Amino acid sequence: MKPVALLPLLAAALCGSLSAQTPAAPAVKPLKVMLITGGCCHDYKAQTEILKKGLEERINVTVDQVHVDDGSTKPKLPIYGNPDYGKGYDLIIHDECAADIKDPETVKGVLKPHQDGIPAVALHCAMHSYRVGEIQKPAKEGTQDALWFEFLGVQSFRHGAQKPIEIKFGKKHPATTGIKDWTTGNEELYNNAKVFDTAEELAKGKQEGEKDSVVVWTNLYGKDKVRVFCTTIGHNNTTVQDPQYLDLVAKGVLWATDKMDSAGKPKAGYGRQKKE
Repeated sequence: MKPVALLPLLAAALCGSLSAQTPAAPAVKPLKVMLITGGCCHDYKAQTEILKKGLEERINVTVDQVHVDDGSTKPKLPIYGNPDYGKGYDLIIHDECAADIKDPETVKGVLKPHQDGIPAVALHCAMHSYRVGEIQKPAKEGTQDALWFEFLGVQSFRHGAQKPIEIKFGKKHPATTGIKDWTTGNEELYNNAKVFDTAEELAKGKQEGEKDSVVVWTNLYGKDKVRVFCTTIGHNNTTVQDPQYLDLVAKGVLWATDKMDSAGKPKAGYGRQKKE
């Protein structure tokens, strides 16, 4: 065999050796998400399963459910009295309806993980939970009345009757890229008593007989500007299981955890995962 003929064989052997010695890139760990549901006025038993399944099908997350079958306005959620309830999680989704949980110390405990830097997604009746003080008056920043509203970025105290809502998206934002304007089935349009300076409006809703209101927005919470993604949409199961709604919530999760690029695409490893 001529010496020159050995070169391809040596190159192939060297490549094989390098390949064997170079470990494959480690798989990206799923985002660990806590989903809190329970309380008044909604089919949370179904919706917690819809949200878990919908999110885990769309992005690289594992969703742990914190749910109580308590239909009161004071649901006995296990997070109360435990300010470290978010330890080990990358994000918390607040989807509870706790309208009469008003004790400031309890509310501070719910907020503690977010004050410590854990981002959040807040859905529908989370806006009408943990409201301290005179909720119908715009809350002043830094006061006890503003505890929960400063976290959300928008203050609301009422909603209209269940009717379709026309949702129109405004300025471009990574969290709403690819989400088109749509009209829901019967839903509740929450009012805006105050929109805080830390909030960025992404979509408005129009409903017969009601004043147009912000229905999708982002907020930067506290001194560390912790990311919070919010939508007031999501009362009925038909809305929650709508693919467009689930896409919106999934995008909110990625934006809040900073796992989305400026074009609105998941960062490497955080998009839809192939099933084995």
